[in-house]
Amino acid sequence: MVTGLSGAGRGTALNVLDDLGYVAVDNVPLVLLNDLMRSTGGAPGEAAPPLALGIDTRTFGFNARALVDQIAELREHPGLAVRLLFLEADTETLQRRYTESRRPHPMAPDRPVIDGITEERRQIGWMRDAADLTIDTSSLSPHRLKQMLSGYFGRGRSIGTRISVMSFSFRRGLPREADLVFDARFLKNPHYDPVLKPLTGCDPSVAAFIATDPDYRPFVENLQSLIGPLLPRFDAEGKSYLTIAIGCTGGRHRSVALAEELADWLRSAGRSVTLSHRDVGAAGEAGGAG
Repeated sequence: MVTGLSGAGRGTALNVLDDLGYVAVDNVPLVLLNDLMRSTGGAPGEAAPPLALGIDTRTFGFNARALVDQIAELREHPGLAVRLLFLEADTETLQRRYTESRRPHPMAPDRPVIDGITEERRQIGWMRDAADLTIDTSSLSPHRLKQMLSGYFGRGRSIGTRISVMSFSFRRGLPREADLVFDARFLKNPHYDPVLKPLTGCDPSVAAFIATDPDYRPFVENLQSLIGPLLPRFDAEGKSYLTIAIGCTGGRHRSVALAEELADWLRSAGRSVTLSHRDVGAAGEAGGAG
């Protein structure tokens, strides 16, 4: 079940789950939920297709307490594996998304958007405590959200914990989805080299410059010795997705080079890895150091 704050990406999440092979249905009234499960149950002896149900404050007859109670009842059923996904975003992001779409907020159709966001948080914000997974989409692109959902809800053969390695700028805040965060700001900084400054950590010359720092190689080796033994434990625990974030001041040079090397090492170990550089395009603004 996919729910959360209006504007936080429920529709996008349902589209992703549909692409992953789920029967995705939006705005299902709670009274019809059992009928829907029966109608998609498949023939006797066959596995039923997985369902992805979108439910939020716009759903007819929506009641947050009733939804949580019904999920608790379904979780008692031995033939079902029920998970609740709660999507949220910060107020500024939600307000911007509604302004860009020019749509009224469902909780305040004739009032300012901020009124609707505030009221909706009051009514359903507590549902995060009942969720199996909460994702903050404030800084996530649709592609990044798709990567995360594919890791958590992908239906392919299990290949262990899927890993996302990302670089970021500390100036722009910690990635909210990060499980492990490492700080590369102590390393030698290419930002102050006029030749290297316009480049990024993906450039071999920048990576080579950072690698001349005497602490670079020990840091990489310590990262590997820390992360390596954790991965089998995450696999055994059934953790589907792990996000490792490496930051520097501007998110353009040091963190990017480190993320590239860490991702290559993980792939060489046979791991499924996605790599992203969150702030490369925005780095360098406001006189920041890379």
